[in-house]
Amino acid sequence: MMLVLTLVFGTIMRFSIDHYAVFLLSVLLPWTFFSQSLAYSVESIVGNADLLKKVRVARLVFPVASVVSSVINFALSLIPLMLLIVLMRFPLHWTWFYLPVPMLGLFLFTLGASFFFATINVFYRDVSHIVQIILSAWFYFSPIIYSLDFVPAKYHWIFRLNPLLYVLNGFRLGIYYGMLPSLQSIGLTMACGFASLAVGFAIFRRYQNSFVYYV
Repeated sequence: MMLVLTLVFGTIMRFSIDHYAVFLLSVLLPWTFFSQSLAYSVESIVGNADLLKKVRVARLVFPVASVVSSVINFALSLIPLMLLIVLMRFPLHWTWFYLPVPMLGLFLFTLGASFFFATINVFYRDVSHIVQIILSAWFYFSPIIYSLDFVPAKYHWIFRLNPLLYVLNGFRLGIYYGMLPSLQSIGLTMACGFASLAVGFAIFRRYQNSFVYYV
């Protein structure tokens, strides 16, 4: 996918962005973690229906396991990114040490969304298909394959409604630009993460005891 996007937007459409592969991967990898976690976790309760009925186990284990496994994949994917940076002779900025901060915000936001959609999918089985549509639209609504600078300033307020904007910006600033985000951006990153977790877990906790009757 990275090769296709790099070819299309970095060569054919000629986005005027130096080292476009690094520019793209700096946020495509976090996005992949988020989208894969959501895709796996939305089916985590329904997919383990037999286990839920036979064994007394904490329900939250399933969506949490989906997200944690994706964290491991994300961490491993940073290794080839670092190799690519070295091969392209792109600067390996000291701001990489900042990356655990947006990673924490992204983890919290993803976990909250996973709790929410895993719960809804128990009662409405079409939710798993709807999530794929949402993720497709969300991908293009997020500045992943393009820079927000390409968007007219008068429309920026629309993109700022995207809760993933701030966390993705943290990754791109740290990896590509070698900069740290503003304190406001860091605060919004963590606020979106904790808010998502609080809402998602509250809904999951309220309905988890009834899962066994619907799976």
